Amino acid sequence: MAPSVPADPVSPAPTLRVRTETLDRFLSSVGEVVLTSSQLRTGTPDAESGNGLESGLDRMDRVVGDLQRRALSLRTAPLLRILDSMPRMVRDLARSLGKQAEVEFRGAELELDRAILDRLSDPLVHLVRNAVDHGLEDEETRRNAGKSPTGSVVVDARREKDHVRIAVSDDGRGIDLDRVRERAVAAGVLHPDLAEDLPPDEIAALVFRAGLSTAEQVSKVSGRGVGMDAVKATIEALGGRVELDSRPGIGTTTCLYVPITAAVQRVLLLGLGSETVALPIRRVERVVEIDAATVENAGREKFAVIDDEPVLVLDLGDQLGLAPPATSGIVPLVLTEFREERIGLIVDRLDGQQEIYVKPPPRLLAGAKALSGMTVLGDGRPVFLLDLGHLV
Repeated sequence: MAPSVPADPVSPAPTLRVRTETLDRFLSSVGEVVLTSSQLRTGTPDAESGNGLESGLDRMDRVVGDLQRRALSLRTAPLLRILDSMPRMVRDLARSLGKQAEVEFRGAELELDRAILDRLSDPLVHLVRNAVDHGLEDEETRRNAGKSPTGSVVVDARREKDHVRIAVSDDGRGIDLDRVRERAVAAGVLHPDLAEDLPPDEIAALVFRAGLSTAEQVSKVSGRGVGMDAVKATIEALGGRVELDSRPGIGTTTCLYVPITAAVQRVLLLGLGSETVALPIRRVERVVEIDAATVENAGREKFAVIDDEPVLVLDLGDQLGLAPPATSGIVPLVLTEFREERIGLIVDRLDGQQEIYVKPPPRLLAGAKALSGMTVLGDGRPVFLLDLGHLV
């Protein structure tokens, strides 16, 4: 008799701990919704604003808005949640490299959406490890440069409107721009005739190119030049951006700008045939109208001249298999950016802007990476949120 094969253990559902005070406020808002809903059904007059359906609906909007804010607060957690293991990691890594280093946190009490925090962990770990490995010098070199023998890495978080800015700074040697330039030319990323005239900030930004590493030797820490491009791709997929500033002999600062929440987003609704999809409004530069006949073919790619410059054009309906490509007439072109390249998305129509509550896509569509989430419009239609990072 063949031995029985044990069944796969069922993965426990994700859980979170919530303060009693937060839960009490949440339940209080739920009670307000129930009370207002009951008053609307029975036609009970509102003692404060008088009777009438309009006043009741206004009150319902306010209460539901408050409930939404409280529900979103349940999804947040402090940044420290993904930083608390870094001090030991920095000490151990520095010791293995024959260096001394310490890490300092500022603004670690700031709270972000847990879904964003989970995806921020790897980029932040990579940036901190990169700072210790590539940025900080050994003790003797630092002493000769008039620096403290112990290198410093600072993770500084602060809120800026609806985003959080997280800066990872070190007081090390800075990026060797000449070496970046040489590696970029050798890899074919940069033309030799343009290399000498490229501004320093544009040269430094080349470290985000895939496969472009300035490390002399490949190690478990420095990797094979696949780290910084992955950091940039992850942050952009979250709807954020990355900026880098490096000064020789002074240090390097990498800034990550990420939204506070991924649950509520303002989107531009794009019509493709009988379907509608959503694109985060922060990814949209602007919308122009062009004649589809003016789009030129260059091999497998299409281009249109916008602001006297050629722009790569993609027919969004064709990319998603939702509608045939437009071949004539005036069509909207949504200008956006992908991997530092300006692109235009041809759509059939614009269906306006809207603030939506983003839900995860159904399991059946889990493999469709271009669909980062979904929502339901007021008329009951499901709409999918696009992730350009997996679409292009």
